[in-house]
Amino acid sequence: MTLDIRLLGSDDDQVLTRVADGVFDHAVDPSLAREFLADARHHMIVAIDGGVVVGMISALHYVHPDKAAQLWINEVGVAPSYHRRGIARQLLDAMLAHGHALGCTEAWLGTEDTNGAANALYRSTGGKPEPFVLYSWELDASGGAAGDDGA
Repeated sequence: MTLDIRLLGSDDDQVLTRVADGVFDHAVDPSLAREFLADARHHMIVAIDGGVVVGMISALHYVHPDKAAQLWINEVGVAPSYHRRGIARQLLDAMLAHGHALGCTEAWLGTEDTNGAANALYRSTGGKPEPFVLYSWELDASGGAAGDDGA
């Protein structure tokens, strides 16, 4: 198997029209793909086999008034039929190198503590687990949090 590990640019949305099942959580929406790739702070690296995307990693680099640029790795996905071939490791290594080239001084991501494969991968690359609490909100049409009673 010869994979092409490729950083996508703003004109590469057509690459995301041929994606193996299980790489993304949902079907790729062409307009969202164009918007994502057009934003210079969004980054996606893909693994391509025979013209089909079989893996991806997405990230965002950001700055803050009191911190150097950091890289938030949003998601790593590999088609189930390509698991255990080192693809996620290649994608992660490529994204960390890309973050370094962007001037990021730190990279971070979150995963469930029950995701054994992901935790093993991240530890194998030198990642250090840090406990934290994650809160999420579903925003309703009025702009507030769904279920928010105003209290």
